[in-house]
Amino acid sequence: MDLNENGFVTENLPALDGSDAKGVADAIAEILDSKKARDVKVLHVEDKTVIAEYFVLCTGNSSTQVKALAGEVEFRTEQRGLPPYSVEGRDNNSWILLDYSNVIVHIFSREAREFYNLEKLYED
Repeated sequence: MDLNENGFVTENLPALDGSDAKGVADAIAEILDSKKARDVKVLHVEDKTVIAEYFVLCTGNSSTQVKALAGEVEFRTEQRGLPPYSVEGRDNNSWILLDYSNVIVHIFSREAREFYNLEKLYED
């Protein structure tokens, strides 16, 4: 670990740009897990949709945590050279989506995750 220009500790982790989709999905799942996201899942969806190879799903305990989880994923992936192409739902307290092209991250409130039930649609 090193200190950045503001004196904060940073991790020396490998860059994510150029990583395969599975590596990006697993790295994002680790970020979410480290921030206490609930029920983190990585789903291989390449055979079921053309929009991505992997979905990373998780649940936040509150609307505040949903936003914080999305912010942390965005911040930490940017530090590793891979900012999201887009972020949808920032003003929505129940579902935020981060698009990394071949990996799409879905951060849900408990209610939204139960309602949309993406696992049922995309899980083997």
